[in-house]
Amino acid sequence: MRAAVGGMLLGLGLLVAWAIGFPFAEAQAQRPAGALTAQSHVSQSHAAQDRAAAADLIALSYDAGGTQQITVVDPRSRVLAVYHVDRATGGLSLKSVRSIGFDLQIEDFNSNSPTPREIRALTDQR
Repeated sequence: MRAAVGGMLLGLGLLVAWAIGFPFAEAQAQRPAGALTAQSHVSQSHAAQDRAAAADLIALSYDAGGTQQITVVDPRSRVLAVYHVDRATGGLSLKSVRSIGFDLQIEDFNSNSPTPREIRALTDQR
C-alpha cells in the first residue's frame, strides 16, 4: 500500500516537473557546434513553446478517501481536467474535461439573494 502511494507521488512529481518545463523535458544528443539544422531549430522552438504553455498549468490535489483527485487548470485556454488516482493500485483515470470560458461569463447561477443583478440595482438607486 505504501509502495503504491509512494510510486504514485513520485509519478505525480515527475508529471508536474514535466508540466512546468523541468530541464530534463528536452534531452537531446550532443551535436558539434554550429550543426543545428533548420528542422532541429523548428523542433526546439516548438519544444520551448510547449514548455512555456505547460508552465502556465495549475495542478490541485484533493484527498477524497480511497481516491486522490487531481485537478489541472489551463488558465490560458480556460479548460480544466479532473483525474482520480486509485490509492490501492496507483491507477490514474481521467474523469472530466471541460472548457469553462462560457461558464465564467454567466453572471449568476444557483445563487441566493441578493444576486449580483439585485445588488447592482440597489447601488444604482444611490
